[in-house]
Amino acid sequence: MRILNDSDEIAAAAGSELGVSHWIEINQDRIDMFADATGDRQWIHVDPERAAEGPFGATIAHGYLTLSLLPFLGAQVFAFAGERARVNYGLNRVRFMTPVLVGSKVRLRVEVLDVQDIEKGQQVTLQHTVEIEGSEKPACIAETVTLLMEASA
Repeated sequence: MRILNDSDEIAAAAGSELGVSHWIEINQDRIDMFADATGDRQWIHVDPERAAEGPFGATIAHGYLTLSLLPFLGAQVFAFAGERARVNYGLNRVRFMTPVLVGSKVRLRVEVLDVQDIEKGQQVTLQHTVEIEGSEKPACIAETVTLLMEASA
């Protein structure tokens, strides 16, 4: 895991890859729990028998389930040290490139795209690429914006 200790290290990381997480399996239990939490119980996610006859040949993870894994997988890749508040500011762009079939393994690759000084600290734009084991195309590419704000701000 890469730890970015201060504003200078964070700024210097712009344009570089921070690293890659471990692989995790996307099993049906995880998909079903996400469906229960969100109310999105579309058959392509939760009905293995029907999904076997559907367009993907098996159930697939929700796109938003894949997106929701960014904090968990990202914590394996990098951390911002210090006492600054870390706030999700938003997403610039999200694309779901390839469905994640049940039983697939995914991991996260993180790159720092941009770092801007702001009045209260720094704004960091990260590119998160969720890769599927054995697939040339990623499951998801998401550009996130995080604010790192000084405690006194």
